[in-house]
Amino acid sequence: MLPEIVKLHELIDIVITILDARDPYTQEHSFRVAEYSELISENMGSDTDTHQRVHIAAHLHDIGKVGVSDYILNKPGKLAKEEMKEMQSHSRIGYNILKRIPMFQEISRIVLHHHERFDGGGYPKGLSGEAIPFESRIIAVADAFDAMTSDRPYRKGMPAEDAADEISRHSGAQFCPSVVSHFSNMPQFSHSNALRTFHENALFSSVGHEYLMHSEMVHN
Repeated sequence: MLPEIVKLHELIDIVITILDARDPYTQEHSFRVAEYSELISENMGSDTDTHQRVHIAAHLHDIGKVGVSDYILNKPGKLAKEEMKEMQSHSRIGYNILKRIPMFQEISRIVLHHHERFDGGGYPKGLSGEAIPFESRIIAVADAFDAMTSDRPYRKGMPAEDAADEISRHSGAQFCPSVVSHFSNMPQFSHSNALRTFHENALFSSVGHEYLMHSEMVHN
């Protein structure tokens, strides 16, 4: 492995360790999002450089949550408007952290825009369509899928096939249709047994789709 690649991965390990100390759930979530993002990227035939950027940015997409209060990160109920604004600041905080590192210049831009919506209603800049970085569009789908299927202390995760259906329903609105098309054709994301085992009658709370993924920009 080339020395610069070794240094890069060492730096990523340090950043992820910081994230783990701040919020163990976010660190675990980031590893899964990186795995899912890589699978989607591979299925879409991404070139080597794009695939590498997707992998790194997915690992670091939530690093900005180090700047969000514990109360908001762990609140079980619906966030108030001002709380939602603070939660949504994590993408810009992450960008501000990563852009200071020369080798993360491209990665910082991907992290900044991973909560943009394909219809332009996302944040922080309200970009739409192909103006959103390609890698950010991949991470948005992987991020949403993991958010919906993950267990939290205050709710059960939903089955993988239900989460995949939810993402398909929001193709062209929240998510890039091309990314969703490749995602939907992958068996890893349509069969819950491939990712987790659920009890047949397990209950999970009906957390609203838009609230669950904090996807819409909060206006003043």
